[in-house]
Amino acid sequence: MSQPNQPSSSLKNLLLATLAAITLAAIVTVVADFGIVPLSAGTLMTVRWIALGIATAYAIRKRSLTAWIIVSMLIGAEFGHDFPRLAIGHDPNLPLAKGEPDPLSAKLLSALFLRLIKTIIAPLIFSTLVVGIAGHSDLKQVGRMGIKALIYFEIVTTLALFIGVGAINFSKAGVGVQPPANMQVEQIATAKQSASDVILHIFPENIAKSVAEGQVLQVVVFSIIFGAALALMPEKRKRPLLSVLESLSETMFKFTNIVMLFAPIGVGAAIAYTVGAMGLGILKNLFVLLATLYVALIFMIVFVFLPIAFLARVPIKRFARAVAEPFSIAFATATSEAALPRAMENMEALGVPRHVVAFVMPTGYSFNLDGSTLYLALASIFVAQAAGVPLSFGQQLLMVFTLMVTSKGVAAIPRASLVILMGTVDSFHLPAWPVFLILGIDALMDMARTSVNVIGNCLATVVIARWEGEFGKEQPSPVVLEAVPTHD
Repeated sequence: MSQPNQPSSSLKNLLLATLAAITLAAIVTVVADFGIVPLSAGTLMTVRWIALGIATAYAIRKRSLTAWIIVSMLIGAEFGHDFPRLAIGHDPNLPLAKGEPDPLSAKLLSALFLRLIKTIIAPLIFSTLVVGIAGHSDLKQVGRMGIKALIYFEIVTTLALFIGVGAINFSKAGVGVQPPANMQVEQIATAKQSASDVILHIFPENIAKSVAEGQVLQVVVFSIIFGAALALMPEKRKRPLLSVLESLSETMFKFTNIVMLFAPIGVGAAIAYTVGAMGLGILKNLFVLLATLYVALIFMIVFVFLPIAFLARVPIKRFARAVAEPFSIAFATATSEAALPRAMENMEALGVPRHVVAFVMPTGYSFNLDGSTLYLALASIFVAQAAGVPLSFGQQLLMVFTLMVTSKGVAAIPRASLVILMGTVDSFHLPAWPVFLILGIDALMDMARTSVNVIGNCLATVVIARWEGEFGKEQPSPVVLEAVPTHD
């Protein structure tokens, strides 16, 4: 009977060995740096690479993309520290001469990863939004729930944005970050945009041009109008196109899975280039940024989600138990999509009618990504701080407004927020190099913000069901009750 537990026990022992080896390597390095125990650089390097070898063995056994990403971050940091010339393509102590071509470096791999992400966003947003809007037969019921859901989404995501801005202004994680010596930093433009320019920029004049330029918000607006128009078509006319778009959506998720196989290489290369060019000192700023995000997300749960749950008379203990499994799935996989099926089952078992779950949950995956919107606000200010560009309170409010709109196009896939961040940074004429710094720890940030996205959408289904007066009125299906025990 103990045979089935053997692989799990072996994997757990390997994880403990990995944590012990990495902890020991870190302690030995710190002790040597402070001169407590004199150790040669070669000895320290050997100890660290042995620890990384054990971590790699665990990642191979674990067969998890998240594990590979975390291990690749560690390997990238060590590679950049030990072999900076290989990581950045030239001697880091000798900056490139003006006009000298940038040699091949680890940065190429991280840039390739970001480009692959960009190719996913437009077709995925278009297909999922159109299917979500046009796929409902009762537009009156959808309209009623849609208005209530959008009001709720806007209030909560706006709070998330302001929490992110407040957190990064308090921690100042980006202050003091310097670009690599060889990096040509563009002069920051100060061109002002009028209110009419901002409004006009929301609406596309040529959808092909919007897709080519990566104008996410314009793609979202086009998709919403297209979806509404398709919903008004006769069933016979709209069904073939809906089937095609459903297939496109599924295909893009498969495309995403393929791209994510490159994520460990892209992330490891990004942090290798960062450490090779700047040294391990830069990680201090990045870990301050990481801690800022985690504290801000915890603040969001305690001071926003919990009061909303009390006001909506959500059964807190049952809700916490219902979201525990989707939360853990989202955290481990860093993708909301992996948690969606079980989240929908658990919310129905909790007492939310199926038709409410079916509308609010998928809609929330495009419009109610609380963790991602908080991250976007925080990361955008971090970029400005790292670039040394002071932003007035009014400019920060304008950035928050821009993010409040553009964040609605964040697809529920790993690291898509980076694309929105890069678009926002470009809109405010900020340099892009701090985004590549964030990429080095984005995997850890993605795990946290994705988990909060799932909690926020689960809570939204219960709130809308209460608002509709339908919470607990419909008996969950036997299949759901069989799959999700509801005992207290």
